[in-house]
This record gives sequence, C-alpha cells and structure tokens, in this order.
Amino acid sequence: MFKKFNLQETMSGQNSVKSSVVRGIRTKLVEQFPGLEPHLDEILPKKANLIQIKCKDHITLFSIDNEVLFFQHFNDPVTPTLRLLHQFPDILPQVQVDRGAIKFVLSGANIMCPGLTSPGAKLPDECIPEGATVAVMAEGKEHALAIGVTKMSTDDIKSINKGNGIDLIQYLGDPLWKTRLD
Repeated sequence: MFKKFNLQETMSGQNSVKSSVVRGIRTKLVEQFPGLEPHLDEILPKKANLIQIKCKDHITLFSIDNEVLFFQHFNDPVTPTLRLLHQFPDILPQVQVDRGAIKFVLSGANIMCPGLTSPGAKLPDECIPEGATVAVMAEGKEHALAIGVTKMSTDDIKSINKGNGIDLIQYLGDPLWKTRLD
C-alpha cells in the first residue's frame, strides 16, 4: 500500500480531530485489537491533540506530536503503524516467516503460505481468521518486519499450504516507515 508513498506529494490536508471522534477511534481500536487496550491511554491519551492527515488514494494518517501512529485506507479498519508495533509488540497477533522469506518481505512482497509453514516459520496455535491484521515476525529477529492482512485463516494456511497467505500493508523500510512529520 505504501510502496510509492510520498507524504509531501500526496498530502491534501490536515486538521485536528474532535475529542468525540477520538473517543470513537479509541473504541474501534479496542474492538479491533484487544491487545491494545492496556496501552491505549499511553498511546492515545484522552486529551491528546490527534491530527488527521488526508492523503491521495483515500489514505488517512493519524498522528500525535509529529509521530504517525495509525493509518486507514478508505473504509478499512484503522491500523497501527510499524513504529507503534515496535514500541508495543503485543498489540497484534503474530506470525513468523522463515529466514528465506525475509528479503522478499523487506522488498514489499506478499507472503506465500510455504513461507509460513516451513521449518523456522511459526503460526499461532489459535486460529487467526481471514482478513485479520497481523504482525509479521522473522525467524531469529526481535522486532516485526511488516504488518499484513491474512488472505485465509491460519488453519487454512496450514492445510492448503499454497498461494498467497498474507497481503502486506506496511513493511520495514517502506516510504511510510521513512516518513517524518517535522
């Protein structure tokens, strides 16, 4: 999604978000990402000045203190950025790719099922449904490589083991990762 993103070229406007809208965003975030609830007051304080940055291609960024915390594409769910995920690694369910997939993930390629089921890769024991936002970890690495959306449930990934398993939304080193709001 952010492969060719450039904030200066795509930004069409920014404005402060009303406190009532911030409350709505907080509620939606807790519904979507239960792991976010213990950290919500630290990440998105009730009295924070949340800035909404509208960009082309129906992308909306949400920032506090010149740091992009969340993004939204069209009417998709509001999603935490990779930088926020590095600060709070337990807010999203995690899947792990094997060492062979790392270079492809870092270049923005979607993750194929064999990269999630081979030795070195790990899928959680509990089933993650299709369409869930997940953190993509790497074998032998501490922090997440990417954020993606599952194309099929993790049970299907294990059993079918063919095709595209996860579509990447954001990856380490992409233009959103490099974006600074200074």
